[in-house]
Amino acid sequence: MRFRFPAILLSIAAMFCSAVPASAQDMPFDAYLQLLIARARAEGVSEQTIQRMTFDLTANPRVISLDQSQPGTPTRSGYPPLAPYIDRHVDSARISGGRREYAALGNLRSRIEQRYGVPASILVAIWGHETNYGSYTGDFDLARSLATLAWEGRRRELFATEFVDLLKIADLGVNRSTLKGSWAGAFGNPQFLPSIYLRLAQDGDGDGHRDIWNSRADTLASIANYFRDAGWRPGQPWGVRASVPAGFDWASVASKLNSPVCPRVHERQSQWKTVAEWKRLGVQPQVYLPDSTMTALFQPDGAGTPAWLLTSNYRVILEYNCSNYYAMSVGLLADEIAR
Repeated sequence: MRFRFPAILLSIAAMFCSAVPASAQDMPFDAYLQLLIARARAEGVSEQTIQRMTFDLTANPRVISLDQSQPGTPTRSGYPPLAPYIDRHVDSARISGGRREYAALGNLRSRIEQRYGVPASILVAIWGHETNYGSYTGDFDLARSLATLAWEGRRRELFATEFVDLLKIADLGVNRSTLKGSWAGAFGNPQFLPSIYLRLAQDGDGDGHRDIWNSRADTLASIANYFRDAGWRPGQPWGVRASVPAGFDWASVASKLNSPVCPRVHERQSQWKTVAEWKRLGVQPQVYLPDSTMTALFQPDGAGTPAWLLTSNYRVILEYNCSNYYAMSVGLLADEIAR
């Protein structure tokens, strides 16, 4: 029989879920699960949903192992080259698959682009990178994974919130058998976390459901809404190739930004300058951009290798996954899809 707390203690615990001990060893899993259940109940999740989503939950040691194997504080040992990553992730199979999905959109393409202002090629590229166009979306039971991660405690409040939000999705009528995904709680074609689904997922085909598991329209509209919410600027590319003169003084344009989020990502990009300012420094965009466009220069593999002028829309891609490797591969795949 599962350990149960007195009702008044559960009510108090639900208000202070983040204050429970930080180590998984400080509280049995069943006991901690009762805190999560109390929080879900306090936030309006029905008893029927709570029962069907939690009656058999146990901690998943595989999830704990995967979480603890994640890198901690980044080292200062340099950066792997970009080119091999691009070769692996913007390959012929992913390009051909993306072009096939892009062509299959028909009128949906223009409807989504007009409504959200995000190119369909970018949306398809995200879909391709996240789940290879839906061919693999993960098979971990999300309720078990998220409860385990919250109990483990490394990022307790994050995963406690995601667990409760997952139960809210289930309360909308989504079957538990559908709620499977990555070990870290992302699911569906776009690999949304539960909180993102609740806030941003869209009904792109008008059937009354936000089906990011089976509907191409819902999947792409949901990604588009995410990008619009993150500040995508319609009519502006994510970036363009640029030529950099020999002997260019990189120190003079080095970023002074001390980003509180993903500092190793942002420190690799230059200061922001207008295209006109870059031209005066000898940096030439290979595709037209208005002279007033603010851009950052990025030459990830060093002098003599490809360089790009990145717009603010590149930063929006980083909102989806804060990695230059990811954002560059999404942008380049999108360009290939639309070619």
